[in-house]
Amino acid sequence: MKLGLPRECQAGEQRVALIPANVARLRKKQLEVQVETGAGLAAGFTDEDYLKAGASIAASREQLLRDADIITVVNCKGTQFDELSAALKPGQLLIGMMDPLMQPQNARRLADTGATGIALELMPRITRAQSMDVLSSMATISGYKAVVLAAYRAPRLFPMMMTAAGTLKPSRAFIMGVGVAGLQACATAKRLGAVVEAYDIRPAAREQILSVGAKPVELDIEAENTETKGGYAAEQSDDFLKRQQQAMTKVLAQQDIVITTAAIPGRKAPILITQAMVEGMKTGSIIIDLAAETGGNCELTRLDEEVVHKGVTILGPANLPASAANHASQMYGTNVENLLNLLLDQQGQLTLDFEDEIVRDTVVAHDHQLVNARLRELLHLTESNPNLSQEAH
Repeated sequence: MKLGLPRECQAGEQRVALIPANVARLRKKQLEVQVETGAGLAAGFTDEDYLKAGASIAASREQLLRDADIITVVNCKGTQFDELSAALKPGQLLIGMMDPLMQPQNARRLADTGATGIALELMPRITRAQSMDVLSSMATISGYKAVVLAAYRAPRLFPMMMTAAGTLKPSRAFIMGVGVAGLQACATAKRLGAVVEAYDIRPAAREQILSVGAKPVELDIEAENTETKGGYAAEQSDDFLKRQQQAMTKVLAQQDIVITTAAIPGRKAPILITQAMVEGMKTGSIIIDLAAETGGNCELTRLDEEVVHKGVTILGPANLPASAANHASQMYGTNVENLLNLLLDQQGQLTLDFEDEIVRDTVVAHDHQLVNARLRELLHLTESNPNLSQEAH
């Protein structure tokens, strides 16, 4: 069984799907690993590192994609998805982040090739799958980097300082949404010395906020439904969001740093901060919007742009994990390695057990069929006719 590790070609992507340490361990599974030259260079891993780990360097990208039984990438979207889907053939397995709930049509294109596609964002949130959960891994890095970015851009220092020139008060940081990214942001801001507060609609979040040294902000409004089956914050009604915005205005007016992390899988991000709320904030305050790629939690957010409104700076960075490519690749690679350990037997042969919840939930296309139930529902496909070649496009 041959595994191909191509270089990421999506703009701004510096991560690599497997690092040399992953390759060395996978080689014990009798897996032959071919690496495109320069695949890990942006993340700090040279071709020589991969050779020492037991991989070979492919003669060309075309040869790697043609000969591999398994192809694993990080960013399987945009131009990279277009290239890979054009090169795939029946029987090959493609593993990567595909944004399937926002771009389900790509799963149809994968099915047309006859290849099998695994979208890592669909990993079920069960205990057995935690070691394969790329979303949690990347969210950890996003939460950390958001605080570092805020500290770099803010006109105030984070910690309180007693100096000969007087006492400097600590910055106040507010985290909206305390999933994995939000909790890491709380912990990082606390370590840097800020006074940290956080808010989440889920009742269970209160203890989590306290556990990282932050103070929970409690609003006198009640959410209709707080949490989804997968552990994400549930989507709220427009009425609830309006009441939340009104109650949050006074909280935001006190902050120096605001980091928003609220996202709903497969949906546009909810607006938590309106233009009017921004106008009530202090001059010099910073908003880091981690939901920018799905529309943003702030009404004024522009993806990968800096917006300054009434003295408040709003940043909507794209792909923050790529800015910490070395550690992001280490975490991502370990997630992929653990998945491959599930899919490969001791002789390195691929087995897909669709009775296994992990396989059933993450495989989007297989043997010319779109097999994922969530994506079929999004695309309004009927169970009685799963063959895409017979479906109306």
